[in-house]
Amino acid sequence: MNAREISELKRRFSPDNDSLTCIRGCYVSTDKEIVSLFRLPLVALPEEERERYMTLFRKVLSGTPEKNLVPVEFAAEAVGSSDEHKLLSALRNGALEDDELAQVFFQRVIDGLDMQESCLILLAHDVYEVPFRGASVGRDPGEGDEIFTYIACAVCPVKLTKAELVYRAEDNLFHTADSEWAVAAPEFGFVFPAFDGRSANISSALCYTKDPAENHPGLVHAVFGAEPPIPAAEQEASFRGLLQETLAEECSMEVVQSVHERLSEQLAEQKHDREAPPAKVSAREIRQALEVCGVPEERVQAFEERYQEEFGGAASVSTVNAVDPKRFEVRTPNVVIKVDPAHSDLVETRMINGLKYILIRAEEGVEVNGVSVTIQAERY
Repeated sequence: MNAREISELKRRFSPDNDSLTCIRGCYVSTDKEIVSLFRLPLVALPEEERERYMTLFRKVLSGTPEKNLVPVEFAAEAVGSSDEHKLLSALRNGALEDDELAQVFFQRVIDGLDMQESCLILLAHDVYEVPFRGASVGRDPGEGDEIFTYIACAVCPVKLTKAELVYRAEDNLFHTADSEWAVAAPEFGFVFPAFDGRSANISSALCYTKDPAENHPGLVHAVFGAEPPIPAAEQEASFRGLLQETLAEECSMEVVQSVHERLSEQLAEQKHDREAPPAKVSAREIRQALEVCGVPEERVQAFEERYQEEFGGAASVSTVNAVDPKRFEVRTPNVVIKVDPAHSDLVETRMINGLKYILIRAEEGVEVNGVSVTIQAERY
């Protein structure tokens, strides 16, 4: 799902969406025991409560694609035949009407839970008449080309609030309010099927994780019967390590600057095209960046081969996980230098009298602890 499709689906979770007829919930204790099973008809809820539930589901479609929002693919042989896929499809096709199916699903989520606290599992069902984009003769405004039916799930921790002083109007004083159990933002969630090309892709789901460093393997296995995606933080560390290992002494400041610039340009292009799929790190792009810096062919070849071995195919590194276009940092054991990425060319490394130095070109506006200082000419 691209950024535009995610935003389009996120807008569905509004209190005035009549297609969201009900929400199913399961409250689970820290011992993974079911405390409560319930079904809420949204039309009967006060508007403020409807909005709070919708906020939780919108969170499941929030964050950065390929960091917080990642696709989970079903194996070809699992589509329509695995227990996990059949259960998700039955919940979707049955509009969450079947109590027994809902309980089976909740139990699977409970079995895969890796949180050490009580939680609330929420399920919602929606039927979306996808509006046509563009002009067409004889087509009514808002008329849809197809119906997209899907389910959304949010797994939210339930935490005890702190006792606080609150104002009581009856005696015009502040008093201690009791602690209460409150639902926090989701740690995990998903939408099934994926909304790819503004159409249902039953071979895929869009999975949400609040923490990009966590891929919730237990939940992914339990719900989808699939391998969890590689966490964003792990992709970043693996890519950096591979670049450093294969280039060895050729991994210079210039090389890292060149790779950073090329990948940042790729992300900038994608930002202007919200319908483009999430960008992936291309071994060809990295090759070009390395060749510009004069890296020997054997080193370039070594990087390409190792990259294909580790990240070839569906597991390739997402560009957004390989580089932060807003950050360029130079670090030594004693010094950290943060540079505007647009001006990383002001920093270079050099050997002077056999010693290694990091040089920063500075013309004016130099401050030390907030005090403007002058860079004086050498005195002989």
